[in-house]
Amino acid sequence: MKTKQIYIMLSNPNTVVAKMIGLYTRAPYNHASIAFDPELSEMYSFGRKHPLLPMFGGFVKENIHSRVFERATCALYSYSVDEGTYNEMRAYVRRFEENRDLYSYNYLGLLGVILNTELGGENSYFCSQFVSSVFQECGVKLLDKSAGLTTPDDFSTSSLLKLTFRGEMEIYRRKYCRPSDALPEQHMYATN
Repeated sequence: MKTKQIYIMLSNPNTVVAKMIGLYTRAPYNHASIAFDPELSEMYSFGRKHPLLPMFGGFVKENIHSRVFERATCALYSYSVDEGTYNEMRAYVRRFEENRDLYSYNYLGLLGVILNTELGGENSYFCSQFVSSVFQECGVKLLDKSAGLTTPDDFSTSSLLKLTFRGEMEIYRRKYCRPSDALPEQHMYATN
């Protein structure tokens, strides 16, 4: 049976929200994204939609070449799935992409993580909640907790994920990504 890789990128981007989360969590990585290729040209999450307005967040296609990732550190994990599950996960994310205006950032859910109580609306997610939901909705259980209580740091504790890289994002970009992988300017600020 043919297998494919799904990637989870944990990072510490250069944003106010990520820094505020880091003050509380003290974790090395405070943002999570899901990707379908090792070049990370198809990387998705929930985060800020505008560079100057962090309160306007939602579903985003991220660009690792953007300024918010310039001095970021990261850890990239992979997970092997069969081709059917891979296609199901991509289709699930594609529905978010096609209906991006229906979704918002789950700021209330961040408070819920602190209180250990799921909070937020049906169409709102924070970054790690979204990544976890992609796996859970497609029948893959990486963690023993609900998506609404999952933090980026939780992924680093999963024995099912394989660490493939840890270090500076710039080193990963130079080593594994071609300059042509850069996305159009409109995606430049997509992260929390």
